[in-house]
Amino acid sequence: MVQLIPQETIEMVRQQTNIVDIVGQYVQLKKSGKNYLGLCPFHNEKSPSFSVAEDKQIYHCFGCGKGGNVFSFIQEIEGLTFPESVEKVADLASINVTINATHTPQTLSPKALEESQLIDIHEKTADLYHHILLNTQVGEQALAYLKERGLTEEVIKTFKIGFAPRDRRLLFKILEKDHYSEDILRKTGLLFQLDNGDWLDRFYQRIMFPITNFQGKVIGFSGRLLLDESFDATDQPKYLNSPETELFNKRFILYNFHQARSEIRKKNEVILFEGFMDVISAWMSGTKNGVASMGTSLTVEQIATLEKVSEDVLLAYDGDNAGIEATNRAIDLLNNQSSMTIQIIDIPDKMDPDDYRKKFGTDGLHQLLKNNRSTIFQFKKEYLKRQKNLAIEADKLLYIDEILTELVKVNSIVEVDMALTGLSSEFSVSKNTLQNELRDKKRSYKQDSFSDFSPVQSKKELVIPKHFETRKVDQIEKAEMTLIYRLLNERSAYQFLSTKESIAFYHDHYQELYLHLVNYLSLNGEVVIADFLDYLKEDYLKTTLINVTMQNLSEESTKQELDDCLLVLQRAGVKRQIEELLQAQQEAKRVGNNDLEAETTLNIITLQKQLKSI
Repeated sequence: MVQLIPQETIEMVRQQTNIVDIVGQYVQLKKSGKNYLGLCPFHNEKSPSFSVAEDKQIYHCFGCGKGGNVFSFIQEIEGLTFPESVEKVADLASINVTINATHTPQTLSPKALEESQLIDIHEKTADLYHHILLNTQVGEQALAYLKERGLTEEVIKTFKIGFAPRDRRLLFKILEKDHYSEDILRKTGLLFQLDNGDWLDRFYQRIMFPITNFQGKVIGFSGRLLLDESFDATDQPKYLNSPETELFNKRFILYNFHQARSEIRKKNEVILFEGFMDVISAWMSGTKNGVASMGTSLTVEQIATLEKVSEDVLLAYDGDNAGIEATNRAIDLLNNQSSMTIQIIDIPDKMDPDDYRKKFGTDGLHQLLKNNRSTIFQFKKEYLKRQKNLAIEADKLLYIDEILTELVKVNSIVEVDMALTGLSSEFSVSKNTLQNELRDKKRSYKQDSFSDFSPVQSKKELVIPKHFETRKVDQIEKAEMTLIYRLLNERSAYQFLSTKESIAFYHDHYQELYLHLVNYLSLNGEVVIADFLDYLKEDYLKTTLINVTMQNLSEESTKQELDDCLLVLQRAGVKRQIEELLQAQQEAKRVGNNDLEAETTLNIITLQKQLKSI
């Protein structure tokens, strides 16, 4: 069974936690009225519809409908059980409490059990490789290599770097002792089986970089080949990654995101590198908000992840031709897919950040990442010169035309003016002529093309609506929501409604929520929304509660308002009875039951009179 946490411990953690502080470590939040708004971390969106109510200590997304308290947020985003979420919240809030949230395999679904086993194998594998690197003779050469590249043991431990030895049966021998099924071993991607039934390790003679998911669990590896005179590496790739598995999908993964996330949120900027060693070098230089894509071009999914935690992205790709091309592709993708501000860090002399650290030291790299930044236009200005001979008139005219096209997308009037002044001086063209040409380009630019660069114009400024319109509700549901809302927020409403003989809600889920709420109030005297969410067990009731709490009602109720709501429900109940009797009347007529038809007719007339009197 799942280990139970004392209620007082849960309550203590909740009371000492501000949901805004916890959610703010995962989502870029901005104050809007009394609430905080941001991009929902549970679905892709361009405009913020994710609201965090500090006074109620709950969150709600008007886009996808998810909502809850601080524990359910952590459960959802980290994929944890409730006890684990309480422990995680306590850790994030720096609350000193021992919980020991554990569960047994019997409490997991088959899919969750399989995922747990796959992660367990990856964690054990990372521990094994890390131990071999730091504590065995087999790992001495790899350790010496890393230290020669300037990595300290502290950094090696921070990133849990390891070494997969040449023995291709070692990992299987270790895992075999834990009696994992062959199907699970195959699904890890860490081993493969020969036709004769023997198992071999995928990684060997490689320095191993564990890759974690956003919860910090190891889900894959990237292995760098360690050259050795006694080892024939002619047919071996320099880097070898884990294959795509149920855990590991390169499109979604960002190396070091789990460790960098809090620093990204703190600085409100993320630095995107090409390689793992670049991230590690930046970390050693004191720059700890760096991540890297998984050896492939930047993806839409990775951008969506970054946009939820940062407004600014810096591209620190390699300074060689391939890195420059990758930077250009990333700029275009970011412009089309996000509203983040983009800057480019220029790495000189075709070096990568790791090369730069080795040549100029950690302080040199730190200064480069901090100060050597340029705008998109500055990058494009140099990029468009590539493979052009500006001494040739045709190339010169083409270059000026391309530069002016880029200037159409620049929002800064100062940068545009400086660029035109520079072009005028460099190519001996009057600034007035360039301005006229730029004006014509802007005028002819199709209206629908603005979507290609509108994110640039709206940098630093999320468009946050003043209020959200929830789904349309009819008068009956509005009355139900109002009654529940008043019960949640006013003791006087509870006292007034408790004098009523019985209250019949039209919709079953509101009736059920009402009964739970009355019971909760009788036990506790007042409602703490975040606590009441834990009191409810059914997800549909939690969702209903969240929707009710997000209503924009006047601060205090009146007796007239409550009476009107009850009247609406009473009339709705009578109308429903009439509708049911009308159906019964038609059925009696169809089967020829004259007595039943007459009886239902009389009942309908009675209810219709009652309805008129309400």
